[in-house]
Amino acid sequence: MAGAEFESAREALGRALREVLVRLEPECLGCYWAHRGEFNAAAVIAVDPQLGKLPLALPFARRSPPSLEYRRWDGSAPRGVDECGIPSIEGRAVVPDVVLVPCVGYDDAGHRLGYGGGYFDRWLAAHPEVCAVGVAWSFTRLDEAELAAAPHDVPLAVVVTERGAL
Repeated sequence: MAGAEFESAREALGRALREVLVRLEPECLGCYWAHRGEFNAAAVIAVDPQLGKLPLALPFARRSPPSLEYRRWDGSAPRGVDECGIPSIEGRAVVPDVVLVPCVGYDDAGHRLGYGGGYFDRWLAAHPEVCAVGVAWSFTRLDEAELAAAPHDVPLAVVVTERGAL
């Protein structure tokens, strides 16, 4: 996507994500800091009058042992990085009731393709009560055979793209 097409897709994904989050009514929303072309969900949340008031959390990944925790976040730009080099923050660990999960790819069953570390899968498996919302571009949709989800892969409750929610 380029130029106006990308801007239109970005706005549509922001609207679709907002609609899902308003319906879910999170008490604490786990976000992510966008990198590698991921959709910037935090920017959408920050400017929304309703969502911008939500308590937020940002993930912090550790390399050894591989683990992830969410830390209470004020929405400002992170000043540090986690052990995987992803922008993150210091702060108190929290367990959000809804988390946004970036997807490199996804399938119709709600499985996601990430960067291969398994951080989100391990965290979601340890927190089955949490509603996981995948955030993806529609062109990254894969069929189930292409994705080949493993038994340990935790499906997302919903995947939101610029074409709507699945």
